[in-house]
Amino acid sequence: MDFVQKLWAIVWKDLTSELRSKEMILSMCLFSFLVLIIFSFAFEMGFGDSKKIIPGILWVSFIFSGLMGVGRSFGLERDRGTIQGLFLCPMSPWGIYLGKMIGTFVFTMIMVIFTVSISTILFNLNVLPFLVPLGLIIFLGTLGFSTVGTIFSAISATTRTRDVMLSILFFPVSVPMIIASVKATGTVLDGKPIQAIFSWLNILAAFDLVFLLLAYLTFGFIIEE
Repeated sequence: MDFVQKLWAIVWKDLTSELRSKEMILSMCLFSFLVLIIFSFAFEMGFGDSKKIIPGILWVSFIFSGLMGVGRSFGLERDRGTIQGLFLCPMSPWGIYLGKMIGTFVFTMIMVIFTVSISTILFNLNVLPFLVPLGLIIFLGTLGFSTVGTIFSAISATTRTRDVMLSILFFPVSVPMIIASVKATGTVLDGKPIQAIFSWLNILAAFDLVFLLLAYLTFGFIIEE
């Protein structure tokens, strides 16, 4: 119970801080909106069948917009001079990681919901028939994004070029998650049964579990550096 209370304190700190400034959520949603606008105009100019590449557009928007937020997870702590206080709080490194990851997951999910809502308008996309399988894909994909992103955000937070370093670390590792998310989303939007995406969902679930375990085993060493 004490662990849960301390975990909630870290999550609540991030949530209340963001609700005051709204810098992270607004920047993520604005960037995602601009990406969607650019793609929508490109398709109007005649780049083939846009329906086939909507899954790729969605996940490009999710990933690049999400990186703007996840990079600030530990970056803001460093900028405000509170990162050492966070690491010195009476909680295990795993608890610190989990608290920051949950906060990142919540902010990213808000951006993802916003992006999907805008996509339904710009691309005339009806997601209601696929809401359950699409929601499961988005949940697992966003969890994987937040899990990996939080680890690398902590690693890159102490570097001068943290945004560049975060991208360099994140993209090679997250390729399986991105491919599985795009393929599963495309399969669902094609109207195929949910059984057709089980293999992709297994990849996403395995990816999430592996990196949660990796964070549990290594985050203490990461913050010591």
